[in-house]
Amino acid sequence: MKTTRVVMRAQGGPEVMELETIDLPAPAAGEVQIAQTAIGLNYMDVYQRSGSYKLPLPSPLGLEAAGEVIAVGDGVTEFVVGDHVVYGGVLGAYSSHRNAPAARCIKIPDGISDEVAAAVLMKGITVEYLLNRCFPVKAGQDVLFWAASGGVGQLAGQWGAHMGARMIGVTGGAENCAAALTMGYAEAIDRKTEDVAARVRELTGGKGVPVVYDSVGAASFDASIGSLATYGMFVSFGATTGPAPDVSPYLLQVKGSLYFTRPTLANYVASREDLVHSAGETFRLIKEGVLTVNINQRFALSDIVASHVALESGETTGSTILTP
Repeated sequence: MKTTRVVMRAQGGPEVMELETIDLPAPAAGEVQIAQTAIGLNYMDVYQRSGSYKLPLPSPLGLEAAGEVIAVGDGVTEFVVGDHVVYGGVLGAYSSHRNAPAARCIKIPDGISDEVAAAVLMKGITVEYLLNRCFPVKAGQDVLFWAASGGVGQLAGQWGAHMGARMIGVTGGAENCAAALTMGYAEAIDRKTEDVAARVRELTGGKGVPVVYDSVGAASFDASIGSLATYGMFVSFGATTGPAPDVSPYLLQVKGSLYFTRPTLANYVASREDLVHSAGETFRLIKEGVLTVNINQRFALSDIVASHVALESGETTGSTILTP
């Protein structure tokens, strides 16, 4: 069996990624072999490629994909040849075929396509843990969510609205603000033309919000701090503009006895039980019509460099799919 995959021999810009064809061994014990049909593109891929997260080199890339099981290793009982599965958080997803640990795979429910599964899994389980477990959102609460036009942001707006929260999204440009209002957000703030913290205070009668979900990092830190109510929670779950600054206890004190957390998806779905639950909730809400997954960009795997350029430039909205 041959597989075409993306590999990098140095970390850096998009140009460090290259295609190679290698022999793929039979799946080892506890693994399944997958003929991949759709690969998800995530900002975590950029962190790993750029060197923000160090990887031993040379290294494959990509964390999320879906496809058909074509072989199973010893000890695998949950999946059989012909099953369609999706996985997330397993390095090496940028490939046509691959072996993956069965323990990190999820069977795709009937009625959900491979493309939708690959586009939504990591983003959906991110939103699930953020809204349900990191800071459990309650009906009637105001919630500020950055990058509302992105794949995670679009799901969060819909999910939070379904929970009864008033979702306030931050995005860039009038067009993206209008789109956010169709994705569950009650309000959309244009970071390019508006003072985010001032607008949040205006919308909340001066109180601020009990929680901010911030995936932007350095560029949004001050606005997020300035948007929080007394006892508010700053959930910093990404850093697309670079890491947020160090947070001093004094700052949390003087800004209103605030809380600050930097969660990571890997911790929240480390156990198979949590992974299955989180994925199950995501797929359930899709099948119930609560969540709409917008696949707004498609690239061939051979155009992997262009896909990263588009993602980093902020040109993409919703989800992006790579096809082997």
